[in-house]
Parts: sequence; structure tokens; C-alpha cells
Amino acid sequence: MEFVKKEGYTYVEGGVCAAKGFVANGLNCGLNPNAEKNDLALLYSETVCDVAAVYTQNKVKGAPILVTKKHFAATGGKAHAVIVNSKNANTCNADGEEKAEMMCRLAAEQLGISSDYVFVASTGVIGQILPIEPIASHIKELAAGLSAEGNDKAANAIMTTDTFPKQVAVCFELDGVTCTIGGMAKGSGMIHPNMATTLNFVTTDVRISSEMLQKALREIIKVTYNCLSVDGDTSTNDMVSVMANGLAGNAEIAEEGPAFDAFKDALYMCLMNMTRMLAKDGEGATKLLECAVKGAPDLDTAVIVAKAVIGSNLTKCAMFGEDANWGRILCAIGYADAEFDIDQVAVDIASEKGCVSVCRNGAGIPFSEEEAAAVLSADEIFINIDLMQGAAEAKAWGCDLTYEYVKINGEYRS
Repeated sequence: MEFVKKEGYTYVEGGVCAAKGFVANGLNCGLNPNAEKNDLALLYSETVCDVAAVYTQNKVKGAPILVTKKHFAATGGKAHAVIVNSKNANTCNADGEEKAEMMCRLAAEQLGISSDYVFVASTGVIGQILPIEPIASHIKELAAGLSAEGNDKAANAIMTTDTFPKQVAVCFELDGVTCTIGGMAKGSGMIHPNMATTLNFVTTDVRISSEMLQKALREIIKVTYNCLSVDGDTSTNDMVSVMANGLAGNAEIAEEGPAFDAFKDALYMCLMNMTRMLAKDGEGATKLLECAVKGAPDLDTAVIVAKAVIGSNLTKCAMFGEDANWGRILCAIGYADAEFDIDQVAVDIASEKGCVSVCRNGAGIPFSEEEAAAVLSADEIFINIDLMQGAAEAKAWGCDLTYEYVKINGEYRS
């Protein structure tokens, strides 16, 4: 899929390895019986990084989340490396934290660093004991294979039911030097906006204080990952982390201003494009859905309305059936937990095949069902809403709900 463009920002190859000083690797250690599928990844910076992170709000948190948060506190928000496995979430297990700590120690020994500077993440089936032996027996090979071209192997290793890897990298200028932000994400199901939605790892060579890095991440998360929903389930292992090693050579971003705004724009482009990829690859999905809300009295209202529409299972089913059932969209707008006048709302449904206006002033208007069906036959659908009550705007992303989603999740453990 095409990335959304912005003047002054250039997309480059390399994912998490695009920024200076970052290397990665991935391999199959045996957690996944399919030898063609990597299941263990390592990401490393040659210098210590300032790190910002956000985690799932699910009360049930995977052991890797608990260990990563502990390491974050111990180092004051700094890290050198991240180790990640797929196939097993290491969640709801009595020995979960012990295994997560062991993963960090194994990586740290190979890298010659303290284990506190290693973050850990896991994804896969919940409630199954994580065997540490396959990881221990392959950690030397994993570390030895770290390279600036290892991003594809790492991105493959974090995938579960994903059908394609999700990577993006953006270059831009600060203080006359080229800076880069790159990322990789995984996620296809159990995705709903309640921070963080999936596993996402972002790297940058920008020099920025930990406080401003965390501020930027929280602001951008609100309008990207937290505006994503595939199926309404918030995972136990979700995490987004950003590692900044400062090797680009720009003057440190320590306060708000033009440099901070430029960094936020680049971070938005990175996270927004990965959000769109996650939505497009929803389990069993045939269509990417984007809901754009404008004319809202404030940002929160715009976000809430967009998320309500994207989270509506009835709307998602209508999009799968290529049925312009705009009443389902109005229904979702109506139960959004925000204050606005529904009698002013306008709705259009669009795609590369055209645009159909279906609602004005909160009521339906005549339209061609044949034209609407043609618009909805595309694989990317845009639901455009104008509240007509302000200048704020926001977007949310999701996918249609299909028969295949039920099949995939009915057989998930097998």
C-alpha cells in the first residue's frame, strides 16, 4: 500500500535499521514449528538510547510488559536493545516474569551490556508456558547475525497471524542534518484502541530529551494507534516503544518549538502509516476502512466520533457486504460519548472509484445504490463525516468484519 506523503519528508527503506547506529536480526529458534517463519528477533543500538514507551491498559498484562516497565524504571528510561518472540505471549504464567528476565539476561550476555538495558516483548497464545530452551540455544546465533540490513528478518519474527510485515522509515532535516525515524509493527487481531493496540518498535537517530520524546509519543499515539480498531479486543501484551540514540547530530530537542514540531510530524508519519497497515491486515479483512471526522468542536470529540464508527461491528459488516447502509454509520455517531448536534451531521462514502453523499443535516438523502456499490467494491473505503460544529478533525482506521475472521479465531490455538 502507498504511504501518505508530506512535503519535506522522504520515505526510505530499512525499517528499524534505517536510523544511524541500529542493527537487527531475526531467526526461527523452534517456538514456531514452521521453520520458514522467524519467531525470535533482536534490535540493538550501538549507543545507549533514551526511550519512550506506552503500554496496554488491559488489567491483565503479559510478563514481558511487567519486566520492561521494571527495566525502564531502573535505567531512568534508557535502553540498548529489545528482544522479542512470537508464537507465545508469555502471559498468565506463574513463571512468566522469570522467563522474561531470562530472555533479557541471555541477550545482555551476548551484547556485553547490563540486562536492565534490555527490553522484552512477546506475542502469541496466552496461557501457555514459554519454553526458554529454544531461545537460549539460538541467542548466540541471533546476536552474531545483527546487521544494518536485518530489519526484514526482525519484522518477520514478530508476526503472528499477520499476512505481511509492517515497516516504514522517514527522513527529514533538523539543524541542517539528515534525521531518520523508522519502525516495525505487528498486529492483525485482538486490536482495539486502548493503548497500545499491538507490538510496535520505533527507532530514531534524533537527539531529543527523554521528556520531550515521551511527550511526542503520547501526543501522536492519541491520533494514530489509539484510533485503530480491528475487533474490539485490547491485547494483554501491547506496547509501543521509541528508542532515540542521538547519532544524527542535531541540537538536542529539549523544549517545544519548530524542531519538536518537525520531529512530531515525522513520528506521526511513521506511526500513522503503520496504523494503516495494521488496519488493512486485520484478520480476515478484505477492506481498509478510514473514517475522517472534521468540523468538530474539539480534538477529543473528533477522535471519539471517528473511533465509534470504526469500532462499529455493524458498520464493518456493511462494508464487507458492500452495502451503503449509512444508518449504521449514523447509529455509531449517535452513541459516541461526546456532545454535538446530530442534526447538522453530513456523511459521504468514498473510494478510488468515486464518492457518494448519503446524509445531510443528520438525515438520509437520495443516492444511487448502483453507484454506491461500485464505490464500496474498492479495497480501501473512506467514511467522511462533517459535524459542522468547529474546526477540529481526526481520523480512525479499521477493517471490515468477515467470515474469515471467525474462522481464524475459531482455530487460533491450533
